[in-house]
Amino acid sequence: MAATAVLLTTAAGVLVGPAAPAQAAAVTFTNPLAEQRADPHIHRHTDGYYYFTATVPEYDRIVLRRATTLQGLATAPERVIWRRHSSGEMGAHIWAPEIHFIDGRWYVYFAAGRTDDIWAIRPYVLESSAANPLDGPWVERGQLQPARNSFSLDATTFMHQGQRYLAWAEYAGSNSNIYLARAVNPWTYAGTPTFIATPTYPWETRGYRVNEGPAVLIRNGRVFMTYSASATDASYAVGLLTAAAGSDLLNPASWSKRATPVLASDSRTGQYGPGHNSFTVAEDGSDVIVYHSRNYERYLGNGYDPLSDPNRRTRVQRVYWNADGTPNFGVPVPDGLTPVRLRAHDLPDRYLRHWEFRVRLEPNVTNLADSQFRIVAGLSNSSAISLESTNYPGYFLRHRNHQVWVERNDGSNLFRQDATFTRRAGLADAAKVSLESVNFPGQYVRHRDGLLYLEAVPDAAGRASATFALD
Repeated sequence: MAATAVLLTTAAGVLVGPAAPAQAAAVTFTNPLAEQRADPHIHRHTDGYYYFTATVPEYDRIVLRRATTLQGLATAPERVIWRRHSSGEMGAHIWAPEIHFIDGRWYVYFAAGRTDDIWAIRPYVLESSAANPLDGPWVERGQLQPARNSFSLDATTFMHQGQRYLAWAEYAGSNSNIYLARAVNPWTYAGTPTFIATPTYPWETRGYRVNEGPAVLIRNGRVFMTYSASATDASYAVGLLTAAAGSDLLNPASWSKRATPVLASDSRTGQYGPGHNSFTVAEDGSDVIVYHSRNYERYLGNGYDPLSDPNRRTRVQRVYWNADGTPNFGVPVPDGLTPVRLRAHDLPDRYLRHWEFRVRLEPNVTNLADSQFRIVAGLSNSSAISLESTNYPGYFLRHRNHQVWVERNDGSNLFRQDATFTRRAGLADAAKVSLESVNFPGQYVRHRDGLLYLEAVPDAAGRASATFALD
């Protein structure tokens, strides 16, 4: 059945028709999801809602919002569920709340200082039995037990093979390290915590020697734990620890650390200091990383205190998976609509990617951003579309002499026409997409011998080579 030729409006308000059927579109989001919300945590619950909490710049309260979609959290009403104490413990520096649902109750983990010592930071826990956690009431379970005796923060929890674990960051000497312990209940752990990570690489020691903000994603026979490192300015970056799913997680030898960050500042995309992430699952079942960043670069050397800067913003983007089963986070994508990848219909393990600006079809694109494109309103026709490179903003997919390249928009009418396509239902599969040239009607972007061309596709093989899934 032919697709209906209608215009679709994206979350950013961009028209992208004529459209293929809805199932052809990957789930996309518009960044930032929330301004002035740092250390974000999103929980997808069985009641059909996403629950979102984060650090507010005043460091004085815990807020919560919910929506039935991830993008809906951007405009969902926000409610204060708890405020800092007027004196004593839990009276200062309310940081990094996380919301979890455990054994029929809601729990919020957060860090707090004291009014008489704002740097006496410790992890604390709230509990609620309400069906809707925005309604409360909330009971203070106090400090994570047994109580920590040094600067401790960023508590999180996860289940693995029937055992619940608690993880957090804690200072020892000049280092902030990550510790792991078995949980007895949501606010109590057993035994001596296991020290599993400390800052050792240069990228982990910029400004401060920091490993903090653990977050866990269990996939493909492994336990992946991301963490954040260095000072909370543009130096901040995300690292990765990995353990085999069947290993003893409390044995430090079970964990290996990647030598380079998996998400870091990127001047091309205009994102600085990405970090303190969590994970959730999008409506289509794909994994999503939730993190904060700023859209400008600042320096401690200029008297800048990043903790006084309110402009860390909550952002979301899809997690992709390498052929070896490890996660690929790519780069912090530009603000606006999140990008997609175009996967060949007839070679489903291969994606469009640019290399030296020539567009080709390749499997296992580990430099993820080379294969990500943002779908925007057509440069020459707003009812059509253009595809903008993720890691080279301002560069677009365009045909030149019937070859397909990624090139910088020079502002000319010819470029705008060459970079504009009518989005059609897939010629070989109506649930996918094909890209028809606006200035050469009847000719489509198709792959041939590993490269991309603009050509007519009169036979079945040609139509298959001009059909792509959006991932």
